[in-house]
Amino acid sequence: MKLKVYTDGAARGNPGPGGYGIVMQYGEHQKELSGGYRRTTNNRMELMAVCVALESLTRTGLEVDVYSDSKYVVDAVKLGWVFGWEKIGFKKKKNPDLWQRFLRIYRQHKVSFHWVRGHAGHPENERCDELAVAASWEPGLPVDTGYEASVD
Repeated sequence: MKLKVYTDGAARGNPGPGGYGIVMQYGEHQKELSGGYRRTTNNRMELMAVCVALESLTRTGLEVDVYSDSKYVVDAVKLGWVFGWEKIGFKKKKNPDLWQRFLRIYRQHKVSFHWVRGHAGHPENERCDELAVAASWEPGLPVDTGYEASVD
């Protein structure tokens, strides 16, 4: 049985306060995760959601289906762009910190990516969006150091 992971990211303003939401399903079990940052971008939160989801797994070598409405994330992996970016040291690419973090955890599992249309009534995607937006409104959000260091 495969683990299903649904992810979404949100930013109020781009950049602005942002959050990510995750719904993980394995058989009849479901777990939700979310978090936010005081200043970040939508793309960072989309990718952060995938990183956090995969990092939360307690075993390696799992078969994981990731569902995301982010073409940025899904295409980067499915079309192999991220592997080319890695070969050039992510020069002139955005979010190198998160892509490196992603690749470290991605390689510990058998991950397949699936694009879903956002805001189209997909229940798990809609729930991820709710979690992401709610997280962006939490008080006292931490600093997204990877983002703020790159723009300061």
